[in-house]
This record gives sequence, C-alpha cells and structure tokens, in this order.
Amino acid sequence: MTDLINEYFGKNSIKLLSWLTAALIAYAFLMVFGAITLVPADWWIASAQNRGIVDRQAAFSNIFGQGLWIIGGSLIAFLVGQIVDAAVFHKLRKVTGETKLWLRATGSTLISQFIDSFVVLYIAFVLNPGENWSINLFLAVGTVNYCYKFVVAILLTPVIYLVHGLIDRYLGHDVSEQLRQDARSH
Repeated sequence: MTDLINEYFGKNSIKLLSWLTAALIAYAFLMVFGAITLVPADWWIASAQNRGIVDRQAAFSNIFGQGLWIIGGSLIAFLVGQIVDAAVFHKLRKVTGETKLWLRATGSTLISQFIDSFVVLYIAFVLNPGENWSINLFLAVGTVNYCYKFVVAILLTPVIYLVHGLIDRYLGHDVSEQLRQDARSH
C-alpha cells in the first residue's frame, strides 16, 4: 500500500502517513499503559480465583505489560522500516525510472521488512527484562518471521501491478503521469 502511495504522492506523503500511524500506535501504547496503572476495584483482584487466577490484576498487568514492549518495539520498527522503505523506493526509482515497478516496490519492502522483523523482536523479547530471549531464539524467530514476510511480498507483487493499473485507468494517463512525475521530484 505504501509503495503505491509513494509511487503517486512521493516520499513526503509516506512520511506524513508514517507519523500519523506512529501517533496512533503511541496512543494505543498510552491507553494500554493507562489501563495497567489504574487502581482496580476491590472485587476485581480475586474475582477469578475459582478458575485458578489468584490475582486477576497481576495477570492483566503481566499480559498487557508484555504488550507494551511489543507496541514499543513495533512503533520503533515501523518508523525505521518506513523511512528505509521510502528511501530505498526512491533510490530504486532514480535508477529504474518508470520501469520495473516490481523492483522498487518489492525490493524496498523486502529491505524494510527485514529491519522490521528483527527490530520489533529485539525490543520486545531481548531487551524486555521480563523475557530475556537468547540471541539464538531471537535469530531463529526473526528469520522465520522475515521468510514469511518475504514470501508474502513476492506473492503480492502482481497485486501492486493490478492496483497500479486500476489507478492509472481511473485517473487517466495525463493525471497519473503528472502525479508520478511530481512524486519523483519530491
């Protein structure tokens, strides 16, 4: 999706979209953090003891506390990945011109997803003092994660061409070309 936005509206549009998305992720982080830090009602803590949960608030905090590390890691990985994706897309566009959409779209995605796959896991499970994943586990899970993203990116390449063609037909040749030319110059 961002590759198509990049294609027609340029790097600045991707930056704006990335910062807006980051703000929404940060909002989710703050909401989860706020929910964890609220003082629970007296009845809440022991309300699940008949199901083997001694302290429901502790369980809630542990589960969603881990989520905070994942959200934080996702936020950082997303921003770094998007910045790299946009930069690589535009460098490839300078080299390929209007040809080889597959190379700039899929190539930039493969590079940014590599970064994303490992950054989020490192922050959420290696740096997180509650997890302490070994480097071997981190590398194994990150590699599987990236391989999945790699396959999906390759499989979605025809979809990029399909949507690109639909946009070109909808806008018309002149408008489409003008948007892409403006995107190249920014």
